[in-house]
Amino acid sequence: MSTQVEKVTFPGAHGHDLVGQLHRPSGEPVACALFAHCFTCSKDLRAVRRISTALVERGVAVLRFDFTGLGESGGDFSDTNFSSNIDDLVAAAEYLAEHIAPPALLVGHSLGGAAALSAAHRIDACVAIATIGAPSDPAHVEHLLSGSIAELERDGEAEVLLEGRPFRIKKQFLEDIREHCAEDRIRALGRALLVLHSPQDSTVGIDNASRIFLAARHPKSFVTLDKADHLLTNPADARYVGSVIAAWASRYIGGAPKAATTDASVPHGQAVVRGGPTGFANDIVTGGHVLRADEPTTYGGTNTGPSPYELLLASLGACTSMTLRMYADRKKWPLEGIQINLQHDKIHASDCAECETRTGKIDDIRKQIRLTGPLDDTQRARLMEIADRCPVHRTLHSEVRITSTLVED
Repeated sequence: MSTQVEKVTFPGAHGHDLVGQLHRPSGEPVACALFAHCFTCSKDLRAVRRISTALVERGVAVLRFDFTGLGESGGDFSDTNFSSNIDDLVAAAEYLAEHIAPPALLVGHSLGGAAALSAAHRIDACVAIATIGAPSDPAHVEHLLSGSIAELERDGEAEVLLEGRPFRIKKQFLEDIREHCAEDRIRALGRALLVLHSPQDSTVGIDNASRIFLAARHPKSFVTLDKADHLLTNPADARYVGSVIAAWASRYIGGAPKAATTDASVPHGQAVVRGGPTGFANDIVTGGHVLRADEPTTYGGTNTGPSPYELLLASLGACTSMTLRMYADRKKWPLEGIQINLQHDKIHASDCAECETRTGKIDDIRKQIRLTGPLDDTQRARLMEIADRCPVHRTLHSEVRITSTLVED
C-alpha cells in the first residue's frame, strides 16, 4: 500500500501549535490511528516512523505528532507534565476526527503508552489500544530523575540528562505523575488491549507489562519482543511491532483497505507501482487490479506480498498455463487441469553445461508442469513443447530494451 505523508499543524490543548506527520493510504482508510511517542522522544524516532508505515500499509491512516515542547511543536517542555500529554492526545484525536475520522486505534510507546491508556476514556471512538514498552504507572519515570529529585523538591526545578540530552523539569511534573493511578484506568478501560514488551528492556522492566496485563480485562493480548531494546533501534524489531499491531487491530477496526478509485483507471498493458516513504512494500496497479509486492522479513521487508522475483515466477507460470489452456481448447484435447511449480535461483555459469555464458552467475528458472486428464503421450509431449512458447517465456529469452525517464514530482 503506497502512502501519502503530509506535515500538519493543529492547536494543542494549552494553546501551543502541535506539529505532526499524517500518513494516509492511497485508498480510503479502513480506520485512523493516533501514535503517542515515548518520554522526551519525538514523532521522528525511527521506530515510530517504521511502525506507522506498517500500519498505513494495512490501510490505516496514522497521525504521529510531537507533544508540547518537543520536536517541532511549540511550547516549553518544562511547563508540561503527564496530564498535558494526555490533553495533547485528545487534541490530536479531535484534529483527526475533523479532517478524516476519529481514531479507532491508539498506539503508545513507553510513557506514550501510559498516556494512551489514560486518554482512552476521553476518546469515544477508540476501540483498541496497543502499548509498546509502557510503564504500568507514569510514576515509573521518577527513577529517571532520581539524581535530581532532591534539587527538584528544594528549588522547584532542575536540569536533568535524559538519553544524553539536557531537559529542564519542574516540580509540578513530579507531583503530577505521582497523582496518576494508571491501574484504575486500565481496569476500567473497556477497550481491546495489546501489550508488547521486551524481556530485555532495561529502561522499563518486563514486570510493568505483567501489571498492565493483569489489571486489564478481556479482550487482551500480550506479545513478547524478545531481544529488542526499549527504543526498538533494530529496524526488524520496529517493523515486526508494526505488522503485529496491524494484524491484531484488524479484528477490531476493520479489514483490508479499499483501493483508490483513480487506480482502477490504469489501463490494460500498463502498470503503476507506488512505494511508501520507508520499507519495501509497494502497490502495483495494472488493468484495474491492485496487487502488492514486498520482501520477506529475512530481507528487511514486512512480507505483506510476494517479492519481485516471486511475481516474475507467477507471471511466467500464469502465461504458461494460459498458453497450454488455449492450445488444448483449440485442439479439443481433454486437458482437465494444469499445475506449474516454479523456482528461481542464481547459479554459477560454470555449472550450466548448455549456457553460453561461462563466467559469473546466471538466473536459473525451473518449471515443473503437471497436466491432468486423459491425455495420450503424443498430446502430453506436444503440450510440453507449447509450454516454452508462451509470450512471457519468449520475452525472457529475447533481447529486451528498458528505458527509464525522470518525470517531475
